[in-house]
Amino acid sequence: MEKVQQAQEISYGRGNVISLEKGKIPPQAVDLEEVVLGAMMIDKKGVDEIIDILNPDVFYREAHQYIFEAIYKLFENSEPIDLLTVSSQLKKDSRLELAGGDYYLIQLTQKVASSAHIEFHARIILQKYIQRSLIKISNEIIEESYDETTDVFDLLDMAESRLYEVTQGNIKRSTETAQSLVIQAKKKIQEISNKEGLSGIPSGFDKLDRLTSGWQPSDLIIVAARPGMGKTALTLSMARNMAVGQNIPVAFFSLEMSSVQLITRLISSETGLSSEKLRTGKLEKHEWEQLNVKVKDLEKAPLFIDDTPSLSIFDLRAKARRLSSQHGIKMIVIDYLQLMTAGGTGKNGNREQEISTISRNLKALAKELNVPVIALSQLSRAVETRGGSKRPLLSDLRESGAIEQDADIVSFIYRPEYYKIDEWDDEERSPTQGQGEFIVAKHRNGGLDNIRLKFIGHLGKFDNLDDFSTPFEFHSKMNEGEEDDPFSTTHLPSADEAFGSSINDSSDDDEVPF
Repeated sequence: MEKVQQAQEISYGRGNVISLEKGKIPPQAVDLEEVVLGAMMIDKKGVDEIIDILNPDVFYREAHQYIFEAIYKLFENSEPIDLLTVSSQLKKDSRLELAGGDYYLIQLTQKVASSAHIEFHARIILQKYIQRSLIKISNEIIEESYDETTDVFDLLDMAESRLYEVTQGNIKRSTETAQSLVIQAKKKIQEISNKEGLSGIPSGFDKLDRLTSGWQPSDLIIVAARPGMGKTALTLSMARNMAVGQNIPVAFFSLEMSSVQLITRLISSETGLSSEKLRTGKLEKHEWEQLNVKVKDLEKAPLFIDDTPSLSIFDLRAKARRLSSQHGIKMIVIDYLQLMTAGGTGKNGNREQEISTISRNLKALAKELNVPVIALSQLSRAVETRGGSKRPLLSDLRESGAIEQDADIVSFIYRPEYYKIDEWDDEERSPTQGQGEFIVAKHRNGGLDNIRLKFIGHLGKFDNLDDFSTPFEFHSKMNEGEEDDPFSTTHLPSADEAFGSSINDSSDDDEVPF
């Protein structure tokens, strides 16, 4: 018993004795750190297995951090990794003595015979690091909580953000070297070159995807329009194309419509049954069968809808983090930005500053989760008072210029048909009925364009515009080859024969095929 007590005591200074009985030592696994580093220096297979799991910060001993950094540099430069090369790299970095010298490196390699179980050991080291990180973060939160000048909502957001980083096993470093960033960029370019199709998340609209190469991770995309233009219809169509068509997890935050209303719109789009029929429930027997069959894909889709009203930016970030960690969402849609609140920091009566806070936080959320965020936005009434085509401009963004500043892409929805304009204001003079335009007015990383889309009003959806979008274009294409073949007997169909009934015809007498 005496020996145990002596072991629990150490001398400190002259005659002072302190007890470790109630003292706390940070979680650590120094013995496993030694084993892992030794295994990496004697077996390249061990390096390949754990190089993506660990980083220098996870090691408790500073000497071990220097050794791992040397190994990592050798790995990045595709150089051999062994006792001699690690020692040489440490000498180049002027850290050999700080790492314990050659003698310590030799000791590490003598502690193991192979890299067996190295991944298991590495994950224990990572767990100890996460425990230390939680202790550090908790202490910071406690200290900030005692500070009366701290805004409680900022503190909540900071706490949740830091804890989210820990749950992802990705405690972020404050800075990165140009060398490591170049390697990351080259790796990403290589992945894109090897990948078939788009580099980002496909919207399902072909011309738009060609322009953007898909919605890119960490981008904030603003889709703005006046009421009635189809903002919700467009983003719901995109969400459907992603979740149902591509099985890509999507989070849809609706501050305006209820989740049941949104899913009813999607059911209408998916089944071809008009919203009016679904709203009244007046379906024929075959339409009920059609409904039951067509919604099966929608039922299985990874689409998550949240209809919390007056959602604050801090609540949205918290919900998005949980959806990201639990369901791996790849896209976030917010309908719409002006209905959000900024929480505690925005209650100062200045709506413009509040919107600035919201847009800035949405961009931060996109970067944090590394997913594209689409936020719908209202336009000012200046569009309505403008003469001519009433085409929206960047200056029409409502309440804050910060939206334009924070966004990577700013786009508008424009349907001339809404303003009783029968023809497009261009050389084609083609009819506007059943058509809309997706205007990309700002694109930080690409070009600008105006993209025509098909608008199907009674189903509340947008779709790709067919090559022969109007009877005029169809007849023009068919007549192009007639002069070359004067004996051609090709029958040119009428507009009704070529295109069937109007896409906006929502008569209950129409039967929609399965």
